Amino acid sequence: MHDPLPATGRQFEITFDSARAVITEFGAALRVFEVDGVPHTETFDADRLPPSASGSVLVPWPNRVADGHWHLHGESQQLALTEPDKNNAIHGLLRHAPWQVVEHSASALVLQATVAAQPGWPVPLLTSIGYALDEQGLTVTHTVENLGGKPVPFGVGVHPYLRAGEADTDECTLRLAASTVLPVDPERLLPVRPARSLEGDEVDFRSGRKLEGVWLDTAFGGATPAPDDPEELVRHSLTRPDGHGVQLWADPVFKWVQVYTSAEYPDRGGRVIAIEPMTCPPDALNSGTDLLTLQPGEAWTAHWGLKRI
Repeated sequence: MHDPLPATGRQFEITFDSARAVITEFGAALRVFEVDGVPHTETFDADRLPPSASGSVLVPWPNRVADGHWHLHGESQQLALTEPDKNNAIHGLLRHAPWQVVEHSASALVLQATVAAQPGWPVPLLTSIGYALDEQGLTVTHTVENLGGKPVPFGVGVHPYLRAGEADTDECTLRLAASTVLPVDPERLLPVRPARSLEGDEVDFRSGRKLEGVWLDTAFGGATPAPDDPEELVRHSLTRPDGHGVQLWADPVFKWVQVYTSAEYPDRGGRVIAIEPMTCPPDALNSGTDLLTLQPGEAWTAHWGLKRI
């Protein structure tokens, strides 16, 4: 008889010097990231499903698909409505699936899962996620491979809730490397118009803005590296009043970032903020905006990460 598993399965810890991360078996979610014992992501109990998709891996699409309906090669596809109150399919197909360990060392972990052909998604995919700690912080590596016989579009995202240590979210400053915002229907959070420029907009966070009184469930686009960035990475950050906090960096393929503020996170006083890098916007399976495409047998790789600043 096996010992009972927590709701999120086995817990995989990696460490490097004073940095520590914990990843779940079911969903491959980032449950902990801390440095010197200071948290830089929100955490949750291992025996509780990730609240509000905390730390989740969003494959083969991030965010929402309107009515769960889209077309592939002219054929109608119907996904399960996993956000029934809004009549949407949300956040991909692997949030609660078991992921298999491919590699686990003291400072690195690689997990792998298959997106099986199924109603609404007829082309199988093999995907992996690698978490690695070093002196720079946490690096996350995604791969997606088309196992089927036809080309398939896809997108990738993740759903970390960031923390600037012990500072209250309202005291923190948010900076985003995004130049557009996507107008959405406030009831279903689906796009209603093309993305618009942030020039002069109240939700322009490029120069940083304190979060007190700011509520967001918003997709930002046009995320690009700064012209003088030697690594050519997209960089978003959450910092406390002394200027220290956490930076989320990503390869330029992560052109979008969803930002979500909430006062309903278990065991956390005050508000929390999710900063979610995405390769495409909400409902991209229908709009086609920034969708990636894999030919049969082709694989794709990209990276993002977290570092203390």
